[in-house]
Amino acid sequence: MSIFSFPHQTAFYSGKVREVYSIQNDLLVMIASDRISAFDVILPKPIPFKGQVLNQIASYMLNETRSICPNWLLNTPAPNVSIGKKCIPFKIEMVVRGNLTGHSWRTYFNGKRTLCGVNMPEGMKENDFFDTPIITPTTKASIGHDEDISKDEILLKGLTSVEEWEILENYSLALFEKGKQLAKAQGLILADTKYEFGKIGNEIYLMDEIHTPDSSRYFYADGFEERQIRGQRQKQLSKEFVREWLIENDFMGKEGQKVPEMSEERIDTISKRYIELYEKVIGEKFIPQLFSDEETYNLIVNQLQSMN
Repeated sequence: MSIFSFPHQTAFYSGKVREVYSIQNDLLVMIASDRISAFDVILPKPIPFKGQVLNQIASYMLNETRSICPNWLLNTPAPNVSIGKKCIPFKIEMVVRGNLTGHSWRTYFNGKRTLCGVNMPEGMKENDFFDTPIITPTTKASIGHDEDISKDEILLKGLTSVEEWEILENYSLALFEKGKQLAKAQGLILADTKYEFGKIGNEIYLMDEIHTPDSSRYFYADGFEERQIRGQRQKQLSKEFVREWLIENDFMGKEGQKVPEMSEERIDTISKRYIELYEKVIGEKFIPQLFSDEETYNLIVNQLQSMN
């Protein structure tokens, strides 16, 4: 993917999977690349159509949740491009967990019963539902690993005010409930996800992507209870299968560890899993769209001009 230079551009940032351009300090152009990251490390090869999948799921979900809270998105001029309002971000991510899975299960399996200051009940099995969803925030690191943080630590460090925390908490739980409803309609369970928020003036906005395979974990609802009773692995749609493959090959992003070789077969498998998630979550057939850098640039510029 080329690095662009847009009219009235004031800043540029290249993230793990996105290129972000500031326009006149009040708009953002966010381009979702086909890069893939795990354990906060960008893997060496891109995944075909991943950027389109992420961007289109996020756009769908942001539009479906506008009644809950305001969000940053204004327009999607290309399959992997979003344009929206620039916010001042909170330096935390709101991770909401409905099931004991992923990081929470690894923590639980290692004998700990508290995560981010939240108590987890005894006697739970992997993937069991929590009685009510829990919020386990993380810091939002620009470099290196995000780290678990508790509500008390967030308030102590001044990352939010008490009033802001209450709004973030209420928004996150309401968004998760809506996400669960949308997932249920497609025969899925939204097991966990993360939300990012920012401010414009005194108003809090939902930012970035939501309910995508990079930010969320879904289980298939059909057969879930039977698999839990039998102690079988749950069939899921998320990026966790990438993390599991890396762990099996002795990579967890730690110093001195080497990313395993990504064969063309492995890349094709990951791409198909992303497309599968799109079709299951959205309930529509995925239509691959390829635009040249020049076409993408022109679509973005035309959209920005129409917004002035």
